[in-house]
Amino acid sequence: MAKQVEKPEWARIAEAFEASGQTQREFALARGVRLSTLQSWVYRRRRAEPARAEPVRLLPVQVAMAPVASESVLEVVAASGARVRFAVGTDVAYVARLVAALGR
Repeated sequence: MAKQVEKPEWARIAEAFEASGQTQREFALARGVRLSTLQSWVYRRRRAEPARAEPVRLLPVQVAMAPVASESVLEVVAASGARVRFAVGTDVAYVARLVAALGR
């Protein structure tokens, strides 16, 4: 573009760029405009637009039961090397007293 381009025209050019699917460099070369000027007007246009959130895409899910552990036993190894195995759900205070007693 050899002639001076006014603000409304640059706004239309920036809008045309957004719809073009081209890179800024490709668009500027095809239109005969300076790349830096195009970049400036595209930036101004994007900044002036209200922020648009990407639409949320929901996917179908199927709820399944959690796999059952093949072994429902936990193990504590004391500093002395003693091992205490107990069932999941055992009173934690009981296990703590037992480990403490083994550590004496």
